Amino acid sequence: MQPKIIYSRFPQSWNLSANFLAAFIIFLGTGIALFAGWLDLPVAVFVFVLAGWIVSLCLHEGAHALAAYWGGDRSVSAKGYLSLEPLAYAQPFLSFGLPLLYLILGGIGLPGGAVSIDHGVLRNKHWQAFVSAAGPLTNLVFLIILTLPFLLGLADDDSRFWQAAALLGALQASAVVLNLLPIPGLDGFGILRPYLPRDMQLQANQIAPMLSVLLLMMFTSHSANSALWRAVFELTDFFSVDRFLIHEGWNSFRFWM
Repeated sequence: MQPKIIYSRFPQSWNLSANFLAAFIIFLGTGIALFAGWLDLPVAVFVFVLAGWIVSLCLHEGAHALAAYWGGDRSVSAKGYLSLEPLAYAQPFLSFGLPLLYLILGGIGLPGGAVSIDHGVLRNKHWQAFVSAAGPLTNLVFLIILTLPFLLGLADDDSRFWQAAALLGALQASAVVLNLLPIPGLDGFGILRPYLPRDMQLQANQIAPMLSVLLLMMFTSHSANSALWRAVFELTDFFSVDRFLIHEGWNSFRFWM
């Protein structure tokens, strides 16, 4: 009789990376300093939003990995994905470098490159879809946490803290909107892909890199950028985030302008 293999929900040894913890501490520390009025400076808004965006990118990619771990791909633990280490991901520049560059230059919550998942060992197509959905769901949860004070009427002034929180919330909203587009290479298509015919999946895999480049080019146009932000503002309006605070947060974020 063969022994029964029991998988735990989490790895036996699971340590968060020092880089992630450093980003989280900076995010939390600057948030406290802004809220208390100790650092009422535009550069503090920049640091808070940038560190918060790095934290959200780590959580987004880590959520993909954790969903894959639960779904049967134990290799994500050995690859270091569950430690939330930014440098452990398959394509650090696509996952972190490019989104950070777009954030600084254009204020867009660009989706990062996906973690390397062995879809062949996942239990079924529903788990494959859930792995893709886990990232945007994490951005949505982060968005809710950031905007809950606005929804409850607690953000009753236009201090730099609320400007920064409003901007970071808008960036999370843009990440949700962009990630859920049903375009090959994005999580929105990844949710649908397991339910498509095999030949369509293979074709989508081949054109995904090209479509990702086209997506970047598309959002440099005024019309596409405006359409994106209309969708973002619809989402932030739902959570009662004042558009004026988002605008002022963006002005403070670009302190060098």
